[in-house]
Amino acid sequence: MSSKSGKRFETLQVHAGQKPDPSTNSRAVPIYATTSYTFNDSAHGARLFALKEFGNIYSRIMNPTVDVFEKRMAALEGGIAAVAASSGHAAQLMTLLTLARAGDNIVSTSSLYGGPYNQFKVLMPRFGITAKFIHHGRDKPEDYAAAIDDKTKAIYIESIGNPRYNVPDIEAIAKVAHDHGVPLVVDNTFGAGGYYIKPIEHGADIVLHSATKWIGGHGTAMGGVIVDSGRFNWGKHAARFPDMVEPAPGYHGLKFWETLGPLTFIVRARIEILRDIGACLNPFSAQQLLLGLETLSLRADRHASNALALARFLEKCPHVSWVSYVGLEHHESHGLAQKYLRNGFGGVLSFGVKGDCGDKVVDGFKLISNLANVGDAKTLAIHPWTTTHEQLSDEEKIISGVTKDLIRISVGIEHIDDIIADFQQSFAAVAAAADAAARVEVNGQMDGQIKDGEASNGQLENGGVNDEHADSGVLSLINAGAITQDATAKLEAGTVQSQGKESKAAVKESKTEANQGTDTALNGS
Repeated sequence: MSSKSGKRFETLQVHAGQKPDPSTNSRAVPIYATTSYTFNDSAHGARLFALKEFGNIYSRIMNPTVDVFEKRMAALEGGIAAVAASSGHAAQLMTLLTLARAGDNIVSTSSLYGGPYNQFKVLMPRFGITAKFIHHGRDKPEDYAAAIDDKTKAIYIESIGNPRYNVPDIEAIAKVAHDHGVPLVVDNTFGAGGYYIKPIEHGADIVLHSATKWIGGHGTAMGGVIVDSGRFNWGKHAARFPDMVEPAPGYHGLKFWETLGPLTFIVRARIEILRDIGACLNPFSAQQLLLGLETLSLRADRHASNALALARFLEKCPHVSWVSYVGLEHHESHGLAQKYLRNGFGGVLSFGVKGDCGDKVVDGFKLISNLANVGDAKTLAIHPWTTTHEQLSDEEKIISGVTKDLIRISVGIEHIDDIIADFQQSFAAVAAAADAAARVEVNGQMDGQIKDGEASNGQLENGGVNDEHADSGVLSLINAGAITQDATAKLEAGTVQSQGKESKAAVKESKTEANQGTDTALNGS
Protein backbone atom coordinates (compact mmCIF):
# COMPACT_ATOMS: atom_id res chain seq x y z
CA MET A 1 0.00 0.00 0.00
CA SER A 2 1.38 3.41 -0.96
CA SER A 3 1.51 6.52 1.23
CA LYS A 4 0.49 10.11 0.57
CA SER A 5 3.83 10.55 -1.18
CA GLY A 6 3.03 7.67 -3.51
CA LYS A 7 5.89 5.59 -2.10
CA ARG A 8 5.32 2.20 -0.56
CA PHE A 9 6.28 1.13 2.95
CA GLU A 10 9.38 -0.74 1.82
CA THR A 11 10.70 2.41 0.12
CA LEU A 12 9.73 4.82 2.88
CA GLN A 13 11.52 2.74 5.53
CA VAL A 14 14.77 3.40 3.66
CA HIS A 15 14.36 6.94 2.33
CA ALA A 16 11.70 8.99 4.13
CA GLY A 17 12.82 12.11 5.98
CA GLN A 18 16.36 12.30 4.63
CA LYS A 19 18.38 13.70 1.77
CA PRO A 20 22.16 13.44 1.40
CA ASP A 21 23.94 15.65 3.92
CA PRO A 22 24.29 19.07 2.22
CA SER A 23 27.72 19.86 3.64
CA THR A 24 29.42 16.49 3.10
CA ASN A 25 27.17 14.69 0.58
CA SER A 26 27.04 11.75 3.00
CA ARG A 27 24.35 9.28 1.90
CA ALA A 28 23.96 7.65 5.28
CA VAL A 29 22.32 9.65 8.05
CA PRO A 30 25.12 11.33 10.05
CA ILE A 31 25.20 11.12 13.84
CA TYR A 32 24.98 14.71 15.03
CA ALA A 33 26.63 14.32 18.42
CA THR A 34 26.02 17.83 19.67
CA THR A 35 24.12 19.34 22.56
CA SER A 36 23.42 22.72 20.98
CA TYR A 37 23.49 24.82 17.81
CA THR A 38 24.80 28.26 16.90
CA PHE A 39 22.40 31.06 16.01
CA ASN A 40 22.93 33.15 12.90
CA ASP A 41 22.62 36.21 15.10
CA SER A 42 20.79 37.31 18.26
CA ALA A 43 17.59 38.03 16.36
CA HIS A 44 17.65 34.50 14.92
CA GLY A 45 17.93 33.02 18.41
CA ALA A 46 15.06 35.17 19.65
CA ARG A 47 12.79 34.03 16.82
CA LEU A 48 13.55 30.38 17.55
CA PHE A 49 12.77 30.68 21.25
CA ALA A 50 9.56 32.60 20.55
CA LEU A 51 8.39 29.86 18.13
CA LYS A 52 8.25 32.39 15.32
CA GLU A 53 10.68 30.22 13.38
CA PHE A 54 11.40 26.50 13.56
CA GLY A 55 14.97 25.30 13.96
CA ASN A 56 17.48 23.60 16.23
CA ILE A 57 18.07 25.12 19.66
CA TYR A 58 19.08 22.32 22.01
CA SER A 59 19.21 18.54 21.52
CA ARG A 60 16.83 17.90 24.39
CA ILE A 61 14.15 19.31 22.08
CA MET A 62 15.48 18.63 18.57
CA ASN A 63 18.45 16.94 16.93
CA PRO A 64 19.09 16.46 13.17
CA THR A 65 19.67 12.70 13.45
CA VAL A 66 16.59 12.28 15.60
CA ASP A 67 14.65 14.50 13.19
CA VAL A 68 15.17 12.03 10.34
CA PHE A 69 13.88 9.21 12.52
CA GLU A 70 10.81 11.25 13.48
CA LYS A 71 9.99 12.15 9.88
CA ARG A 72 10.45 8.56 8.76
CA MET A 73 8.13 7.22 11.44
CA ALA A 74 5.48 9.83 10.60
CA ALA A 75 5.66 8.73 6.96
CA LEU A 76 5.41 5.03 7.80
CA GLU A 77 2.39 5.51 10.08
CA GLY A 78 0.63 8.07 7.86
CA GLY A 79 0.85 10.95 10.33
CA ILE A 80 1.75 14.60 9.88
CA ALA A 81 4.58 14.72 12.43
CA ALA A 82 6.27 12.76 15.20
CA VAL A 83 8.23 13.26 18.41
CA ALA A 84 10.82 10.72 19.52
CA ALA A 85 11.40 9.72 23.13
CA SER A 86 14.00 7.83 25.12
CA SER A 87 11.75 4.74 25.41
CA GLY A 88 8.25 3.48 24.79
CA HIS A 89 7.33 4.22 28.41
CA ALA A 90 8.51 7.80 27.97
CA ALA A 91 6.42 8.10 24.80
CA GLN A 92 3.23 6.99 26.52
CA LEU A 93 3.89 9.21 29.57
CA MET A 94 4.51 12.23 27.33
CA THR A 95 1.34 11.48 25.38
CA LEU A 96 -0.84 11.37 28.48
CA LEU A 97 0.73 14.46 30.05
CA THR A 98 0.11 16.39 26.83
CA LEU A 99 -3.56 15.41 26.93
CA ALA A 100 -4.44 15.37 30.63
CA ARG A 101 -3.86 17.25 33.85
CA ALA A 102 -4.66 16.59 37.52
CA GLY A 103 -8.29 15.58 37.97
CA ASP A 104 -8.59 14.02 34.50
CA ASN A 105 -8.82 10.37 33.49
CA ILE A 106 -8.28 8.05 30.54
CA VAL A 107 -10.26 4.97 29.57
CA SER A 108 -8.19 1.88 28.77
CA THR A 109 -8.30 -1.90 28.75
CA SER A 110 -7.03 -4.39 31.31
CA SER A 111 -5.50 -6.40 28.44
CA LEU A 112 -2.35 -4.29 28.43
CA TYR A 113 1.30 -5.14 28.73
CA GLY A 114 2.31 -5.09 32.40
CA GLY A 115 4.44 -1.95 32.02
CA PRO A 116 1.74 0.49 30.86
CA TYR A 117 -0.85 -1.15 33.11
CA ASN A 118 1.36 -0.46 36.13
CA GLN A 119 2.21 3.05 34.89
CA PHE A 120 -1.48 3.89 34.57
CA LYS A 121 -2.40 2.25 37.87
CA VAL A 122 0.47 3.43 40.11
CA LEU A 123 2.42 6.32 38.58
CA MET A 124 -0.22 8.41 36.84
CA PRO A 125 -2.37 8.88 39.97
CA ARG A 126 0.62 10.67 41.50
CA PHE A 127 0.06 13.27 38.78
CA GLY A 128 -3.64 13.29 39.62
CA ILE A 129 -4.57 11.35 36.46
CA THR A 130 -6.48 8.08 36.80
CA ALA A 131 -7.27 5.21 34.45
CA LYS A 132 -10.58 3.40 34.05
CA PHE A 133 -9.82 -0.17 32.99
CA ILE A 134 -12.33 -2.07 30.87
CA HIS A 135 -11.93 -5.78 31.64
CA HIS A 136 -11.47 -8.30 28.86
CA GLY A 137 -14.78 -9.84 27.85
CA ARG A 138 -16.51 -6.59 28.73
CA ASP A 139 -14.52 -4.41 26.34
CA LYS A 140 -17.01 -3.88 23.57
CA PRO A 141 -17.33 -0.38 22.07
CA GLU A 142 -20.38 0.34 24.24
CA ASP A 143 -18.34 -0.51 27.35
CA TYR A 144 -15.81 2.18 26.44
CA ALA A 145 -18.65 4.61 25.81
CA ALA A 146 -20.15 3.95 29.24
CA ALA A 147 -16.82 4.69 30.95
CA ILE A 148 -16.30 8.15 29.39
CA ASP A 149 -17.18 11.19 31.49
CA ASP A 150 -16.55 14.94 31.35
CA LYS A 151 -12.99 14.47 32.62
CA THR A 152 -11.97 11.76 30.16
CA LYS A 153 -9.15 12.90 27.87
CA ALA A 154 -8.47 9.79 25.76
CA ILE A 155 -9.20 6.16 25.05
CA TYR A 156 -5.95 4.17 25.12
CA ILE A 157 -5.62 0.69 23.55
CA GLU A 158 -3.01 -1.59 21.98
CA SER A 159 -3.30 -2.63 18.34
CA ILE A 160 -2.37 -6.18 19.35
CA GLY A 161 -2.64 -6.90 23.07
CA ASN A 162 0.27 -8.32 25.04
CA PRO A 163 0.19 -11.15 26.02
CA ARG A 164 -3.45 -11.99 25.18
CA TYR A 165 -2.89 -10.96 21.51
CA ASN A 166 -6.43 -9.65 21.32
CA VAL A 167 -7.11 -7.32 18.39
CA PRO A 168 -9.60 -4.57 19.28
CA ASP A 169 -12.22 -3.30 16.86
CA ILE A 170 -10.31 -0.07 16.25
CA GLU A 171 -12.84 1.53 13.91
CA ALA A 172 -15.73 0.97 16.31
CA ILE A 173 -13.74 2.24 19.30
CA ALA A 174 -12.56 5.27 17.29
CA LYS A 175 -16.18 6.12 16.55
CA VAL A 176 -17.02 5.94 20.26
CA ALA A 177 -14.08 8.21 21.08
CA HIS A 178 -14.97 10.79 18.45
CA ASP A 179 -18.68 10.74 19.30
CA HIS A 180 -17.67 11.75 22.84
CA GLY A 181 -15.09 14.30 21.75
CA VAL A 182 -11.93 12.48 22.86
CA PRO A 183 -8.96 11.19 20.81
CA LEU A 184 -8.13 7.53 20.35
CA VAL A 185 -4.54 6.69 21.30
CA VAL A 186 -3.14 3.37 20.02
CA ASP A 187 0.08 1.70 21.14
CA ASN A 188 1.16 0.09 17.88
CA THR A 189 4.35 -1.53 19.12
CA PHE A 190 3.20 -5.01 18.05
CA GLY A 191 2.22 -3.51 14.69
CA ALA A 192 5.92 -3.35 13.78
CA GLY A 193 6.25 0.29 12.84
CA GLY A 194 3.03 0.25 10.84
CA TYR A 195 3.94 -2.76 8.70
CA TYR A 196 1.30 -5.10 10.12
CA ILE A 197 -1.27 -2.38 10.82
CA LYS A 198 -1.60 1.41 10.50
CA PRO A 199 -4.11 2.46 13.19
CA ILE A 200 -4.45 5.98 11.74
CA GLU A 201 -6.05 4.44 8.65
CA HIS A 202 -8.74 3.02 10.94
CA GLY A 203 -9.53 6.16 12.93
CA ALA A 204 -6.76 6.46 15.52
CA ASP A 205 -5.69 10.03 16.29
CA ILE A 206 -2.36 9.38 18.00
CA VAL A 207 -0.08 6.36 17.61
CA LEU A 208 2.95 5.49 19.70
CA HIS A 209 5.63 2.81 19.72
CA SER A 210 8.31 1.30 21.81
CA ALA A 211 10.89 1.63 19.04
CA THR A 212 13.15 -0.66 21.06
CA LYS A 213 11.20 -3.61 19.67
CA TRP A 214 10.61 -4.36 15.95
CA ILE A 215 11.64 -0.89 14.75
CA GLY A 216 15.17 -1.26 16.12
CA GLY A 217 14.92 -5.00 15.76
CA HIS A 218 18.29 -6.04 17.12
CA GLY A 219 18.19 -5.35 20.86
CA THR A 220 20.84 -2.63 20.61
CA ALA A 221 19.00 0.64 21.32
CA MET A 222 16.17 1.99 23.45
CA GLY A 223 13.66 4.41 22.00
CA GLY A 224 10.06 5.48 21.65
CA VAL A 225 8.05 7.63 19.27
CA ILE A 226 4.70 9.44 19.14
CA VAL A 227 2.99 10.01 15.77
CA ASP A 228 0.17 12.55 15.38
CA SER A 229 -2.47 12.06 12.69
CA GLY A 230 -3.26 15.80 12.79
CA ARG A 231 -6.96 15.03 12.40
CA PHE A 232 -8.38 15.68 15.85
CA ASN A 233 -10.19 19.02 16.08
CA TRP A 234 -9.01 20.46 19.39
CA GLY A 235 -10.83 23.71 18.77
CA LYS A 236 -14.17 21.94 18.44
CA HIS A 237 -13.64 20.40 21.86
CA ALA A 238 -12.11 23.43 23.56
CA ALA A 239 -14.03 22.93 26.81
CA ARG A 240 -12.51 19.47 27.28
CA PHE A 241 -9.00 20.50 26.15
CA PRO A 242 -8.35 24.05 27.41
CA ASP A 243 -4.56 23.62 27.25
CA MET A 244 -4.81 23.24 23.48
CA VAL A 245 -6.75 26.45 22.88
CA GLU A 246 -6.23 28.86 25.76
CA PRO A 247 -3.18 31.17 26.08
CA ALA A 248 -0.08 29.20 27.12
CA PRO A 249 1.54 30.77 30.21
CA GLY A 250 4.96 29.43 29.25
CA TYR A 251 4.94 31.16 25.86
CA HIS A 252 3.57 34.64 26.62
CA GLY A 253 -0.02 33.70 25.90
CA LEU A 254 0.56 31.77 22.67
CA LYS A 255 -2.62 29.96 21.57
CA PHE A 256 -1.52 26.63 20.13
CA TRP A 257 -4.68 25.74 18.20
CA GLU A 258 -5.04 29.21 16.74
CA THR A 259 -1.37 29.33 15.74
CA LEU A 260 -0.56 25.73 14.83
CA GLY A 261 -3.85 24.09 13.88
CA PRO A 262 -3.35 20.36 13.12
CA LEU A 263 0.16 20.44 14.65
CA THR A 264 -1.17 21.52 18.05
CA PHE A 265 -0.79 18.22 19.90
CA ILE A 266 2.60 17.20 18.58
CA VAL A 267 4.17 20.64 19.03
CA ARG A 268 2.90 20.86 22.61
CA ALA A 269 4.31 17.39 23.28
CA ARG A 270 7.70 18.62 22.09
CA ILE A 271 8.05 22.16 23.43
CA GLU A 272 6.26 21.70 26.76
CA ILE A 273 6.36 18.06 27.85
CA LEU A 274 9.57 16.82 26.20
CA ARG A 275 11.28 20.09 27.07
CA ASP A 276 10.40 19.80 30.76
CA ILE A 277 10.69 16.03 31.27
CA GLY A 278 13.82 15.69 29.17
CA ALA A 279 13.12 12.11 28.02
CA CYS A 280 14.73 12.74 24.63
CA LEU A 281 16.11 10.21 22.18
CA ASN A 282 19.87 10.52 21.80
CA PRO A 283 21.37 10.67 18.27
CA PHE A 284 23.35 7.44 18.68
CA SER A 285 20.19 5.46 19.45
CA ALA A 286 18.37 7.28 16.65
CA GLN A 287 20.99 6.09 14.18
CA GLN A 288 20.60 2.49 15.41
CA LEU A 289 16.83 2.73 15.05
CA LEU A 290 17.18 4.13 11.54
CA LEU A 291 19.36 1.16 10.59
CA GLY A 292 16.69 -1.13 11.97
CA LEU A 293 13.97 0.59 9.96
CA GLU A 294 15.76 -0.08 6.68
CA THR A 295 15.16 -3.84 7.03
CA LEU A 296 11.89 -3.73 8.99
CA SER A 297 9.60 -5.17 6.33
CA LEU A 298 12.03 -8.00 5.54
CA ARG A 299 12.33 -8.97 9.19
CA ALA A 300 8.61 -8.59 9.89
CA ASP A 301 7.76 -11.00 7.07
CA ARG A 302 10.07 -13.62 8.60
CA HIS A 303 8.84 -12.96 12.14
CA ALA A 304 5.25 -13.57 11.04
CA SER A 305 5.89 -16.66 8.92
CA ASN A 306 8.08 -18.23 11.62
CA ALA A 307 5.52 -17.46 14.33
CA LEU A 308 2.70 -19.11 12.39
CA ALA A 309 4.83 -22.18 11.66
CA LEU A 310 5.89 -22.47 15.30
CA ALA A 311 2.30 -22.07 16.49
CA ARG A 312 1.15 -24.90 14.23
CA PHE A 313 4.00 -27.12 15.49
CA LEU A 314 3.10 -26.42 19.12
CA GLU A 315 -0.58 -27.16 18.42
CA LYS A 316 0.38 -30.74 17.55
CA CYS A 317 3.02 -31.17 20.27
CA PRO A 318 2.03 -33.70 23.00
CA HIS A 319 3.87 -31.68 25.66
CA VAL A 320 1.74 -28.55 25.07
CA SER A 321 -1.70 -27.96 26.58
CA TRP A 322 -2.69 -24.83 24.61
CA VAL A 323 -1.36 -22.27 22.09
CA SER A 324 -2.34 -18.62 21.65
CA TYR A 325 -1.48 -16.90 18.38
CA VAL A 326 -3.81 -14.54 16.58
CA GLY A 327 -2.98 -16.22 13.27
CA LEU A 328 -4.59 -19.49 14.41
CA GLU A 329 -8.18 -19.95 13.33
CA HIS A 330 -9.41 -20.75 16.85
CA HIS A 331 -8.01 -17.55 18.42
CA GLU A 332 -10.75 -15.28 19.75
CA SER A 333 -9.46 -12.31 17.72
CA HIS A 334 -8.71 -14.14 14.47
CA GLY A 335 -11.66 -12.52 12.69
CA LEU A 336 -10.64 -8.99 13.69
CA ALA A 337 -7.03 -9.82 12.85
CA GLN A 338 -8.08 -10.72 9.33
CA LYS A 339 -9.92 -7.41 9.11
CA TYR A 340 -7.14 -5.15 10.39
CA LEU A 341 -3.77 -6.86 9.98
CA ARG A 342 -1.87 -7.14 6.73
CA ASN A 343 1.47 -8.76 5.89
CA GLY A 344 1.03 -11.37 8.62
CA PHE A 345 -0.30 -11.83 12.13
CA GLY A 346 2.68 -10.62 14.12
CA GLY A 347 5.70 -12.27 15.66
CA VAL A 348 4.69 -13.22 19.21
CA LEU A 349 2.80 -16.20 20.63
CA SER A 350 2.19 -17.90 23.96
CA PHE A 351 1.69 -21.50 25.02
CA GLY A 352 1.24 -23.65 28.12
CA VAL A 353 3.27 -26.75 29.00
CA LYS A 354 1.69 -29.85 30.51
CA GLY A 355 2.82 -30.96 33.94
CA ASP A 356 3.72 -27.65 35.57
CA CYS A 357 7.24 -27.66 34.12
CA GLY A 358 7.22 -24.55 31.91
CA ASP A 359 10.21 -23.07 33.73
CA LYS A 360 12.22 -26.21 32.97
CA VAL A 361 11.35 -25.95 29.27
CA VAL A 362 12.53 -22.32 29.17
CA ASP A 363 15.71 -23.21 31.07
CA GLY A 364 16.33 -26.05 28.63
CA PHE A 365 16.50 -23.85 25.53
CA LYS A 366 19.95 -23.63 23.94
CA LEU A 367 19.26 -21.35 20.97
CA ILE A 368 16.37 -19.33 22.42
CA SER A 369 17.20 -16.65 25.00
CA ASN A 370 15.30 -16.15 28.26
CA LEU A 371 14.96 -12.37 28.56
CA ALA A 372 12.51 -9.46 28.74
CA ASN A 373 12.12 -8.11 25.22
CA VAL A 374 10.18 -8.71 22.01
CA GLY A 375 10.79 -7.86 18.37
CA ASP A 376 14.44 -8.91 18.35
CA ALA A 377 15.99 -10.73 15.40
CA LYS A 378 16.67 -13.53 17.89
CA THR A 379 13.96 -15.77 19.30
CA LEU A 380 13.20 -14.89 22.93
CA ALA A 381 11.27 -16.61 25.72
CA ILE A 382 9.94 -15.40 29.07
CA HIS A 383 7.57 -16.42 31.88
CA PRO A 384 5.38 -13.30 32.32
CA TRP A 385 3.75 -14.40 35.61
CA THR A 386 7.06 -14.03 37.46
CA THR A 387 8.65 -11.27 35.34
CA THR A 388 6.89 -8.73 33.11
CA HIS A 389 3.63 -8.86 35.09
CA GLU A 390 5.16 -9.62 38.49
CA GLN A 391 4.07 -6.29 39.99
CA LEU A 392 0.40 -7.07 39.35
CA SER A 393 -1.75 -8.97 41.82
CA ASP A 394 -2.69 -12.53 40.89
CA GLU A 395 -6.21 -11.35 40.06
CA GLU A 396 -4.86 -8.56 37.83
CA LYS A 397 -2.60 -11.03 36.05
CA ILE A 398 -5.53 -13.29 35.24
CA ILE A 399 -7.59 -10.32 34.06
CA SER A 400 -4.68 -9.26 31.83
CA GLY A 401 -4.53 -12.72 30.29
CA VAL A 402 -1.46 -13.96 32.16
CA THR A 403 -1.63 -17.45 33.68
CA LYS A 404 0.99 -19.35 35.67
CA ASP A 405 1.68 -21.78 32.85
CA LEU A 406 1.98 -19.12 30.12
CA ILE A 407 5.28 -18.87 28.26
CA ARG A 408 5.64 -15.99 25.80
CA ILE A 409 7.77 -16.46 22.70
CA SER A 410 8.96 -13.58 20.54
CA VAL A 411 9.77 -15.48 17.37
CA GLY A 412 12.98 -14.38 15.66
CA ILE A 413 14.22 -14.59 12.11
CA GLU A 414 16.38 -17.71 12.45
CA HIS A 415 15.54 -20.69 10.23
CA ILE A 416 12.26 -22.12 11.48
CA ASP A 417 13.66 -25.68 11.53
CA ASP A 418 16.34 -24.60 14.02
CA ILE A 419 13.78 -22.84 16.23
CA ILE A 420 11.57 -25.93 16.29
CA ALA A 421 14.60 -28.16 16.91
CA ASP A 422 15.41 -26.15 20.05
CA PHE A 423 11.88 -26.74 21.32
CA GLN A 424 12.17 -30.45 20.56
CA GLN A 425 15.45 -30.89 22.41
CA SER A 426 14.20 -28.95 25.42
CA PHE A 427 10.96 -30.94 25.58
CA ALA A 428 12.98 -34.18 25.28
CA ALA A 429 15.39 -33.13 28.04
CA VAL A 430 12.53 -32.24 30.39
CA ALA A 431 10.80 -35.56 29.67
CA ALA A 432 14.03 -37.49 30.29
CA ALA A 433 14.56 -35.70 33.59
CA ALA A 434 11.00 -36.53 34.63
CA ASP A 435 11.55 -40.21 33.74
CA ALA A 436 14.76 -40.30 35.77
CA ALA A 437 13.03 -38.71 38.74
CA ALA A 438 10.25 -41.31 38.53
CA ARG A 439 12.79 -44.17 38.54
CA VAL A 440 14.53 -42.72 41.57
CA GLU A 441 11.21 -42.49 43.39
CA VAL A 442 10.30 -46.12 42.61
CA ASN A 443 13.76 -47.34 43.60
CA GLY A 444 13.51 -45.43 46.84
CA GLN A 445 10.20 -47.10 47.63
CA MET A 446 11.63 -50.53 46.85
CA ASP A 447 14.74 -49.94 48.94
CA GLY A 448 12.53 -49.05 51.85
CA GLN A 449 10.56 -52.26 51.44
CA ILE A 450 13.77 -54.32 51.27
CA LYS A 451 14.91 -52.82 54.54
CA ASP A 452 11.52 -53.62 56.04
CA GLY A 453 11.86 -57.16 54.74
CA GLU A 454 15.36 -57.54 56.18
CA ALA A 455 14.09 -56.38 59.55
CA SER A 456 11.23 -58.87 59.34
CA ASN A 457 13.61 -61.64 58.32
CA GLY A 458 15.74 -60.97 61.34
CA GLN A 459 12.74 -61.25 63.55
CA LEU A 460 11.63 -64.43 61.79
CA GLU A 461 15.03 -66.02 62.34
CA ASN A 462 14.54 -65.28 66.01
CA GLY A 463 11.04 -66.74 65.82
CA GLY A 464 9.32 -63.45 66.42
CA VAL A 465 7.09 -62.62 63.37
CA ASN A 466 4.82 -64.67 61.12
CA ASP A 467 5.01 -64.89 57.31
CA GLU A 468 2.09 -62.53 56.68
CA HIS A 469 3.82 -59.66 58.48
CA ALA A 470 6.97 -60.20 56.40
CA ASP A 471 4.89 -59.96 53.22
CA SER A 472 3.03 -56.78 54.15
CA GLY A 473 5.58 -54.26 52.78
CA VAL A 474 5.86 -55.96 49.42
CA LEU A 475 2.10 -56.40 49.15
CA SER A 476 1.67 -52.65 49.48
CA LEU A 477 3.73 -52.22 46.31
CA ILE A 478 1.72 -54.93 44.55
CA ASN A 479 -1.50 -53.14 45.40
CA ALA A 480 -0.04 -49.85 44.16
CA GLY A 481 0.87 -51.44 40.82
CA ALA A 482 4.60 -50.85 41.28
CA ILE A 483 5.52 -54.55 40.98
CA THR A 484 4.83 -56.52 37.82
CA GLN A 485 2.44 -59.44 37.56
CA ASP A 486 5.34 -61.88 37.13
CA ALA A 487 6.89 -60.68 40.35
CA THR A 488 3.52 -60.93 42.05
CA ALA A 489 3.11 -64.51 40.88
CA LYS A 490 6.46 -65.47 42.35
CA LEU A 491 5.52 -63.91 45.64
CA GLU A 492 2.18 -65.73 45.64
CA ALA A 493 3.98 -69.02 44.86
CA GLY A 494 5.51 -68.93 48.29
CA THR A 495 8.84 -67.27 47.65
CA VAL A 496 8.50 -65.35 50.92
CA GLN A 497 8.69 -68.16 53.46
CA SER A 498 9.60 -68.54 57.08
CA GLN A 499 13.23 -68.99 56.16
CA GLY A 500 14.57 -65.44 56.36
CA LYS A 501 17.24 -65.74 53.63
CA GLU A 502 14.75 -66.97 51.01
CA SER A 503 12.38 -64.10 51.85
CA LYS A 504 15.14 -61.53 51.34
CA ALA A 505 16.13 -62.96 47.97
CA ALA A 506 12.55 -62.90 46.75
CA VAL A 507 12.09 -59.24 47.61
CA LYS A 508 15.29 -58.32 45.76
CA GLU A 509 14.13 -60.27 42.71
CA SER A 510 10.78 -58.50 42.87
CA LYS A 511 12.54 -55.14 42.98
CA THR A 512 14.56 -55.99 39.88
CA GLU A 513 11.48 -56.96 37.92
CA ALA A 514 9.59 -53.92 39.19
CA ASN A 515 12.35 -51.69 37.83
CA GLN A 516 12.15 -53.44 34.49
CA GLY A 517 8.42 -52.86 34.42
CA THR A 518 8.87 -49.21 35.34
CA ASP A 519 11.41 -48.73 32.53
CA THR A 520 8.97 -50.23 30.06
CA ALA A 521 6.13 -48.00 31.23
CA LEU A 522 8.20 -44.79 31.18
CA ASN A 523 9.68 -45.49 27.77
CA GLY A 524 6.23 -45.99 26.38
CA SER A 525 4.76 -42.79 27.84
